[in-house]
Amino acid sequence: MLVALLAQFGVPGGPELVIVALVLLLLVAPVALGAVAVFLLLRRRSALEERIAELESEMDRLRERVENGR
Repeated sequence: MLVALLAQFGVPGGPELVIVALVLLLLVAPVALGAVAVFLLLRRRSALEERIAELESEMDRLRERVENGR
């Protein structure tokens, strides 16, 4: 919004600032999206590993109950 205002009111270098901002956005956006994707993937993987550990402990508990005849 500020960049658009600079270009609109005839500030010297305003259109150049808009172009620089757009170029930076185009360069930074893919890197930021990649970082977010990696973060979400790692978070999901750790949640799955935690859930697997819970299920394994539940299986062990149930095996002990079956072996003890309860």
